[in-house]
Amino acid sequence: MAEELHVQLREERGKHNARRLRRRGQIPAVLYGHGQQTVTLSVPAEEMDGALRHGSRLVRLAGAVNEQAFIRDLQWDTWGTHVLHVDFTRVSEHEKVTVTVPIELRGEAPGIREGGVVKHLVHELEMEVEATSIPEKVYVNVNQLNLGGSIRVADLELPPGAKVFVEPETAVVECSLVVEQVIEEAPEAGAEPEVIGRKKEEAEEEEE
Repeated sequence: MAEELHVQLREERGKHNARRLRRRGQIPAVLYGHGQQTVTLSVPAEEMDGALRHGSRLVRLAGAVNEQAFIRDLQWDTWGTHVLHVDFTRVSEHEKVTVTVPIELRGEAPGIREGGVVKHLVHELEMEVEATSIPEKVYVNVNQLNLGGSIRVADLELPPGAKVFVEPETAVVECSLVVEQVIEEAPEAGAEPEVIGRKKEEAEEEEE
């Protein structure tokens, strides 16, 4: 179910007005798409933060406009902690959008008990999917992952009709043995390196 955001019309523009709006707990936003007029809006920062925490990309705008929208772009502050501006695009029920979805591992791989280590190789997945079917995350169950095994993109459970932009045989996670690195000891400080042929030269000098 899409998160509901209560939006208001925003008539005043400019950086000064945007800062004043943010001080009141509102975020400047725009809504566009489908050949319709672009609408300038404001959305409560608290509601927007909640939608992002839940991983929502599809939202229901209510108030000044009442329609379904996709969070197309976010502008963050320098520290990446507060949203400064939001771009919404209109979407229809079965319209497809391109999104990047995080991948999360779940469970415990039996291969760990066999001396292996789980390597998470792909952490997010770009896909084309219907706007109403955008997953919050792609969950990968590793409870059957044995030593030497792997889980590929082709093995993932994705929304019906989803199209991914990576080879199906790409390994997302694998369980392999830990490779120990042998570190060669450095020569002691002040130690004189051996010179090839030195002993032979010294012996020849002694004979002379």
